[in-house]
Amino acid sequence: MHNNTLKAHLALLGANIIYGANYLIAKDVMPDKIGPSAFIFVRVLGALLLFWLLKSRIKEQIQHKDYPRLILCGLLGVATNQLLFFHGLNLTSPIDASIIITSIPVMVLIFSAFILKEKITSNKISGLIIGGIGAILLISYGNTSGGTSSILGNVYIFLNACSYGLYLVIVKPLMKTYNAITVISWVFLFGLIFVAPVAIGDVIATDFYSWSTNTYFAVGFVVVFTTFLAYLFNIYALNYVPPSVNGSYVYFQPAITFIIVSIYAFAFRHSTYAQDINLIKILSCLLIFIGVYLIGKTPTTKST
Repeated sequence: MHNNTLKAHLALLGANIIYGANYLIAKDVMPDKIGPSAFIFVRVLGALLLFWLLKSRIKEQIQHKDYPRLILCGLLGVATNQLLFFHGLNLTSPIDASIIITSIPVMVLIFSAFILKEKITSNKISGLIIGGIGAILLISYGNTSGGTSSILGNVYIFLNACSYGLYLVIVKPLMKTYNAITVISWVFLFGLIFVAPVAIGDVIATDFYSWSTNTYFAVGFVVVFTTFLAYLFNIYALNYVPPSVNGSYVYFQPAITFIIVSIYAFAFRHSTYAQDINLIKILSCLLIFIGVYLIGKTPTTKST
């Protein structure tokens, strides 16, 4: 069991290294080679085919009463979540996006309190306030900081975090009833149905003949690694560690992205990305880290 727990942590680390790299890799081909909506369509369609390939080995029927919840999960967890994320990433800095995305556990906490009636402790309230200050500081600073930051892009990323946080709360009962691959397969199917009408114009306008090897690498990375493989890593880890541990790994993403962007900016002399690294963003990142640490901190119990 100890060995499986170690493997689960390695799987979570691997998934979040992939997520951390995704910010820069995906942004590097948008919007010159592919628009955000078309990118999401390709991403969801590609991952959907891979998930249903796995799903074909699992003989499990969905009860009719659960379809409305699956449809809502497809809307929030795939369509709204991913469209907002890629449109936001297209407009703003990879570092900003990776920091703001750490507000997902905060959103989960808020929605869980209202929907699942989970108790909010004093530590969690303090974490909400501190982390919220960090997020607001970063979002508002994005309008004036130069580099690739953008207040509209930052707002899109924050709304993406809200959408995904609500999705995690709504999908929780389904994960207890069905195999996780079954749930994800149906969620992506309904997600594609919502994405298609929004993305079809962007897909038609995409000049696929102009794609270079690097473009295919970036799109392939997002489909195979960021979507399909990272989801599988998270599913595997959930078998051996609590969801709270799973969620806590999201806090590695800003650090990973910060390191990757720093290497890209200074080693390859990319001056635009170099402007994304400054004291305000480091301070915002620290505030969010402190906030999410307090939210995730297990309260100590006094012995009697």
